[in-house]
Amino acid sequence: MRVEPEPVVKDLREVDRGCLRTETLLVLALSLGASGVSALISFIGSLTKPGGLKDQAATLNGSYAPGRPWLDLAWQLFGIASALVPVLLVAHLLTREGVPGLRALGFDRTRPLFDLGRGALVAAGIGSAGLAFYLAARATGFNLTVVPEALPDVWWKFPVLILSALQNSVVEEVIVLAYLLRRLDQLGWSPTASLLAGSALRGSYHLYQGIGGFIGNMVMGVVFVLAYRRWGRVGPLVVAHALLDIVAFGGYALLAGRVDWLPTP
Repeated sequence: MRVEPEPVVKDLREVDRGCLRTETLLVLALSLGASGVSALISFIGSLTKPGGLKDQAATLNGSYAPGRPWLDLAWQLFGIASALVPVLLVAHLLTREGVPGLRALGFDRTRPLFDLGRGALVAAGIGSAGLAFYLAARATGFNLTVVPEALPDVWWKFPVLILSALQNSVVEEVIVLAYLLRRLDQLGWSPTASLLAGSALRGSYHLYQGIGGFIGNMVMGVVFVLAYRRWGRVGPLVVAHALLDIVAFGGYALLAGRVDWLPTP
């Protein structure tokens, strides 16, 4: 007797909510949810360490093999590539849902001018306010001194910083913004609850920078959620995040130790 294969489920209303909840938790555990726990442990370590927070440093892009530039480059590229694996997992899970992968989140090349234009505007608005908030938080002792880069002066320094910025933006916005909101909507969360959850998660994995990093990124999360809800595309927010990080990483590399207003360790 011939046994017919089970039909592929494409309507998530037919899927048990427990499965969706488990899937979401696993994706976060493999990516930025785990980073949130790590950041909390790091912050506790900073709080219990002698001296104020501003006298301690949080390095974002450091060397993996000091004095061995080719090995260092290999580690840098490996770290960037491996961090993108959860994004590929999200694309796979969305495809199984019966939608065209990340295109369902608005991460594609169908509207490049829209994505670039809106992303640049968001980056310009958040960048200036974010820098001012960071300087104020550090001056009042609520933040560590953030060191965006501490790479050796080799030929691959700026290309790696740009790749790191792109990786950060894709991972954070695809997973914490677009994917998480989609799943929370499917699980029946209210828009307000989803906004608060996504923003709190974004703040949590920046807690290693201090209270200022937590609050500043929560506010950024609120802005990004509202923009995503309005535009229905994550592309502009990926662009905005990438521009913010490229300017922060590259600007620090060029200005650290050369201007008085930029804090250094």
